Amino acid sequence: MVGVGIISKLSMGRLVDALNWVSHTYEVEAELRALEKVLLDAETGERGFLFTNKEEFLEPYNSSIKELKAHFSKLEILIRDNPEQLKRLDRIEDLAQQKMDNLAQTIALKKAGKEQILRELVVSGTGKQIMDQIRARLDEMIDVEDELLNKRKEDASRTEQLTTLVSLGGTALAILLGILCLLFIARKVIRPINQVANIIASSSSEIAAMTTQQESIAAQQASSVHQATATMDKLGASSKQSAEQAEVAATGARQVASLAETGTRAVEYTLEDMAILREKVLAIAEQILCLSEQTNQIRSISGLVSDLANQTNMLALNAAVEAVRAGEHGKGFAVVASEIRKLADQSKKSAGKINILVAEIQGAINSTMMVTNEGTKTVEQGVKTAEGTAETFIKVANAISSVVMSSQQISLTAKQQAIAVQQVVDAMNILNQGATETACGISQTKTGTLKLNEAALNLQAVV
Repeated sequence: MVGVGIISKLSMGRLVDALNWVSHTYEVEAELRALEKVLLDAETGERGFLFTNKEEFLEPYNSSIKELKAHFSKLEILIRDNPEQLKRLDRIEDLAQQKMDNLAQTIALKKAGKEQILRELVVSGTGKQIMDQIRARLDEMIDVEDELLNKRKEDASRTEQLTTLVSLGGTALAILLGILCLLFIARKVIRPINQVANIIASSSSEIAAMTTQQESIAAQQASSVHQATATMDKLGASSKQSAEQAEVAATGARQVASLAETGTRAVEYTLEDMAILREKVLAIAEQILCLSEQTNQIRSISGLVSDLANQTNMLALNAAVEAVRAGEHGKGFAVVASEIRKLADQSKKSAGKINILVAEIQGAINSTMMVTNEGTKTVEQGVKTAEGTAETFIKVANAISSVVMSSQQISLTAKQQAIAVQQVVDAMNILNQGATETACGISQTKTGTLKLNEAALNLQAVV
């Protein structure tokens, strides 16, 4: 992105320079035409005075003296980087001075009443010869400027094409990279989370099956205690059966404890993965903000192109006005000015299209930003859900520990029953109490397992 921005900036700078040189050439040609017009105005004023002998006809001649100096000074500044043109301008300045001296001489002879000398000077054609040389020199300079203009137009056109290509290509590349990054994150981050959620759901289903089995065992224990209280004859068999059932319960409780520990670790891994996902989502948001800033820079550059097109249009309009004022000599220049205005309009339209594309890209970036923000909120909610699941696993582990302890107590009680019948009643009470606690613990385990399963399903829905 940085490379694209640098290339775009350099291309735009070259385009601006090329357009400035085109405008510079038009300005030089306009000054040369204006210089010729001033000399023609001076000659017209001189002829009007010679025919009428009225001072008011000398007004164009008098004003042309100051205007000539101003035009020559401005031209020297404009073409100071072109030594050959400066030499031609110096020669024209010498000829212009000769022309003004010739006009001043004829005016002085007219004022002195020396009509014969005046007629001979006019008939000699000296003034016409000087003016023809001036026109030839001016045309030569204009031809040189036209050659420079054509070259600069070609440079401007090539630079404009390069700038457009870099801008559009860079924008398309940035969008493609953003899409690839999103796809990569979806594959590397969300898929493992989904797998963990599947594992949690499967584990919770197994735990639910275990708790159902434990409920059945607890019911059998209660039935055995009731039968042992009713008849002492079956005490030995009941004690043995209770011991066996207690061992099965302890084994099942240990399995449940192992599953609960596995579930706790899975939730911890889920929390870590969600933290990583949140960091990556934030990184995506930062990249999208950078893309938005670069899009704004493209919009600014497009606005600059539009402004340059407007300025070029105005310069072309001014040049067309000057061409009209120049009369027959300005027709060709008027055609060139019209073409420049068309090019300026096309540049402005292109800049407008770029602005539309930039606006569409900006809209897509804003939509992506909204989706990223929603993803961040979803990840944070998932973290909270996983934390709740971890707490549930802790409660399940505590309940299972109680089940293990109760099962061990039941086994010990059964052994004591086999040793001493005297302690049967007390042992039955203890066994009955243990069975009640076991049923309560198993019920809590089942509730926790259902919550774990629900949390796992919610996690699957999130990812």
